[in-house]
Amino acid sequence: MSTDGAANPSYSPAQSAAFHRLQEAREKIVEQLSQVIVGQQQVIEELLISLFSRGHCLLEGVPGLAKTLMISTLARTLNLSFSRIQFTPDLMPADITGTEIIEENRSTGARERRFLEGPVFSNIILADEINRTPPKTQAALLEAMQERQVTVGRVRHPLTDPFFVLATQNPIEQEGTYPLPEAQQDRFMFKVFVNYPSFDEEFEVARRTTTVQADDIRPVLSGQDILDLQRMVREVPVTDHVIRYALSLVRQTRLGFPGVPDFVQEQMSWGAGPRAVQFLILGGKARALLHGRTHVSTDDVQALAKPVLRHRLLVNFAAESDGVTSDAIVERLLAVTPTKEDELTSDARFKKIFAS
Repeated sequence: MSTDGAANPSYSPAQSAAFHRLQEAREKIVEQLSQVIVGQQQVIEELLISLFSRGHCLLEGVPGLAKTLMISTLARTLNLSFSRIQFTPDLMPADITGTEIIEENRSTGARERRFLEGPVFSNIILADEINRTPPKTQAALLEAMQERQVTVGRVRHPLTDPFFVLATQNPIEQEGTYPLPEAQQDRFMFKVFVNYPSFDEEFEVARRTTTVQADDIRPVLSGQDILDLQRMVREVPVTDHVIRYALSLVRQTRLGFPGVPDFVQEQMSWGAGPRAVQFLILGGKARALLHGRTHVSTDDVQALAKPVLRHRLLVNFAAESDGVTSDAIVERLLAVTPTKEDELTSDARFKKIFAS
């Protein structure tokens, strides 16, 4: 058990109502998704945490695990505009962001420039097989994901809020793929692994998909509902102790800093940046609410450490050849990082980290 040094704060009637609304929203979304998706509860939870934290999510898994279906079904449960972009090697940046055209004004005869919006101008973007397009086209999403705007020519075009990029990629096919640059991966709050279903789950998948079945997916949240829930997530209190814990996890991944464990120095080439700390705390807030709590614990940070950090840690060649993964490094960091307040503040190793 973790110690957090904070009890549930007292909430106003309006805050309590919003808290129950988020619980109801989760139940309704999961109920709608269960009509189409079998199992994958952990993946669905991490998608919802990303949604309520105002973050983007990258799903990775072998073909046939319903990654695309899961995202498109989630979009159907939300009363938001939705665009699917199929990433291919010949996709161009303008195919995503839009382009300017010159057309004649029929009343004056003058030629004018007009901007034609691309598919990125939607609330939910499904970037399907995002690693199948060259880096130049992948970079078209950088500004949109971080600043929620698109610059074409010298004109900035704001995107509609809420805005989410939910991307998929296949980890096993190498031919015709372009690994996402580190800057692109860092824009994603989570990298979620979609694993094979259990025997019983796969039995249910086979049973459902080989008979005639009609789903009845209905929108359960509007855009304003999501914005309200996102605002409520940011209002969840978090103690300095939990922030220190998240900070200590991330700073231990950075080579050359005092107190970094030896296995990190030996097995890693690059560590996580400040976005990792921000996403651990924001994700912890959303997870706490989804689990019926009104404060963040170190358990929430631990539960989200892998999806937040796995795509931000670069394992060196020697460690990779030995089969060491970023998840394995995160597990070792969780094992050696104390969770108690007195250990975090009294341990000399962590004092060096916080002072540097």
